[in-house]
Amino acid sequence: MNPRVKDVKPVKGYKLILTFSNGEKRIYDMDGTLERGIFKELKNEKLFNTVKAVDGTVQWIHNQDICPDTLYLDSVPLNGK
Repeated sequence: MNPRVKDVKPVKGYKLILTFSNGEKRIYDMDGTLERGIFKELKNEKLFNTVKAVDGTVQWIHNQDICPDTLYLDSVPLNGK
């Protein structure tokens, strides 16, 4: 099992800075995801910024969420570390 999200911070460009349970900080780019289904409304920056860490993953105000394994596997280490 991959590490789970402990903390999330939204940043410009529809990216998420994620802190995982193993201490890693990684960045996840939401740009392509915002073109699909329930995620389209998150193009509204105010809604995008409602993201919170919930039960090891991220979740928005209207209950959109992303699989924690996807967040880990598709993110890149912050600052190249």
